[in-house]
Amino acid sequence: MEQTISIKYAKAILSIHPNWRGTIEGDLENELVINWDGKEEISVADIQAKITEMETAEADAITAKANLKASAKTKLMAGEALTEDEASMLVI
Repeated sequence: MEQTISIKYAKAILSIHPNWRGTIEGDLENELVINWDGKEEISVADIQAKITEMETAEADAITAKANLKASAKTKLMAGEALTEDEASMLVI
């Protein structure tokens, strides 16, 4: 499920400033109002870069999981031994 832009911004800010406890209001990126709660402000460019980094990491993890699952299925069908990671993938 796609996250709202305010949730993406909040997660990115928390990734950069783990102790941030501010708020974000607004539904469109150009209308967001960030309450920094006394923490050092982060530039919009840095927040957007962090969002891109986090989305790329998530996509890579999904791809890796799918590849691992496919590899395990292929090996099972061929009667080959699974790696520990492949076996763990199947026993969730």
